[in-house]
This record gives sequence, structure tokens and C-alpha cells, in this order.
Amino acid sequence: MTKIMRSVRSFTDIAELHDAETQASDAFATAFTETVDGFRIDVGEDAISADLPDPLMAERATELMVATIFDLMRDTRLEGIADRLAWQIVHAFHKAADQLDNEADRAAQKIKELIRSADGSEIGTVELEEAQTVCQSLDEAREAVACMRDHAAGVFHAETGRPWSAPRATLVSGKRTASVVDGINFLAARRQRRIEANAPQGPVVIFSGGQQWHDHQQLWDRLDQIRARVPAMVLVTTAQAKGCDAIAASWAASRGVTLVAMTLNHRLGNRAGFARNEQMVKLQPVEAVVCEGSGLQSHLARLVRAARVPAHFFRCDGQRAAA
Repeated sequence: MTKIMRSVRSFTDIAELHDAETQASDAFATAFTETVDGFRIDVGEDAISADLPDPLMAERATELMVATIFDLMRDTRLEGIADRLAWQIVHAFHKAADQLDNEADRAAQKIKELIRSADGSEIGTVELEEAQTVCQSLDEAREAVACMRDHAAGVFHAETGRPWSAPRATLVSGKRTASVVDGINFLAARRQRRIEANAPQGPVVIFSGGQQWHDHQQLWDRLDQIRARVPAMVLVTTAQAKGCDAIAASWAASRGVTLVAMTLNHRLGNRAGFARNEQMVKLQPVEAVVCEGSGLQSHLARLVRAARVPAHFFRCDGQRAAA
């Protein structure tokens, strides 16, 4: 099982180490906080009053699920497939979180429909309150499962040196009862949380490169230098599953840097990659890293130069290209 070794030089260090080993991380403490009374994820179900799992136990159990696979198979003839099994464990959390997310979206849509048809009746009010409870319960469950997925992905990265990546997934004001107003406020708050989660704030550094790349250290070193200048940076990549983008994703995971993977809009056909480049430059990046690859990287390099973005260019042969 993967462990982080720390040196202890004082009683303060001992206290901090004890706290770290007996308290859940901030991510688990937040994700495993009850947000709704009478939890239920289906209108037809009875409400559940039980608590969420203990955050520290959830964190340790998640780590054990992944790390134990590697411990079991290390130095055996099955060692080579440990990463495949561990990947599937992380994927199971990812799939469950995605399903809960979709169910929560449908529940939110149901709330919108009930708000539009609200007539002030007791039956309508009860239906709206039940729909909101279901939506909030699904959101709560999704946050807990997604937190476990992210931690499992972190253990997978620690064991393999590779980041885990998922496979290619107006209101009527005249009838507003207190329940309707509460529902409107709930949807607004939920929408804002989604916006903040998918559009993290911070100076943007864009990154793109080819799918064939071997010298990861030079890219890690350059990203470390950029992060030293821009500590709150958000790294935006072109979302390739291998090569330069995978190296950048691994770096971001190891440094705790927020990563935004810009996927292609396939409805744009052959222009999808070029449109993504234009969208990345419109983010007003403070710096850019472009590695030799295809015509898409050449196009991005031209856009970066035209926008006068401070940039770092690398060639496949390990030499830094002229800026």
C-alpha cells in the first residue's frame, strides 16, 4: 500500500502527523457532509435518516480498494495486469458518479416543470418539495462517489506513474409559493456550483502537443518553472489520452494543479481541432506550451504568436524550438 513518509523533528510535527492520520482530508470531509434531511434518491422510496459513511473510513477504504490490487500482485506473474484491474475499480466509481449526475439532472428538470405549473395547491407544493429532496439527495450522493473516484484515481496514479483517465462521456411569478421560491433558489445555487466546478478561476496556461513523446522530464521542468511564476495557474490541455497531454495531466495530478481538458466538438467535423485552438486562445492565457505534433499544434503556435502570449515551443528531438 502506498504511504507517504514524513520526518518528525518536534512535538508539533508529531501532533500534525497524528491529526493527518486520524482526520479525513478536506475533500472527504466536505463531500461526506449531509446536505438534506430525509435523504432519498427516488420519489417512491421512503426517506432515509441514516448518516453518510464516516469520511475518514471512506477515504481509507477507497485507498485500500485500489492499493490492495497492486500489493496482491506485486512480484507475481499477474503483476502486469494489476493496473488493468485497478483502472476498472476507478472506472466503476466514475460510472456510478456519472449515472447519479444524469439522474440529478433529470430531477432538476422535474423541479423546473413543477415550478412552471405551480398553482399554489397543497399537492403541487408537496410534489415540488419531494422533487427537490430527490435532486438534492442525488447531488449529495454524486459528490460522495465522485470524491471516492478522485481519490481512487490518485492512488492509481501513485502506483503506476500515469494519471487515470475516463474513456470517451422563464418562470411564472404569479404563483410562487414559499416552496416555489425555495425551488428556484435551489436550482440557481446548483447551477452556480456546476459553473464553478467546470470553469475554475485562475490564470490560464494552455498546453498542447503530439501523441508521440518520450522525454517527459523537460516538460515537467518547464511546467514547474511556470507554476513557480504563476502559483494559482489553471492548466488547459487539448485532452489527448497519450503523449504530451498525458504527460501534462500527470504533472498536474502530482502538483495538485487544476486541469481542464478541452475536448473536441465533433459536430464541427474537420474544423473541430482548429475551433478548439481558437477557443483556448480566447481564454486569454498568461502563458502557453506548444510541443511539436500535427498541423493542429502548428496552428495553435501561430494563434499564440499572433495573440502575443508568452510561449514555450518544444520539438520532438528534445530541443527547444525558436519562439
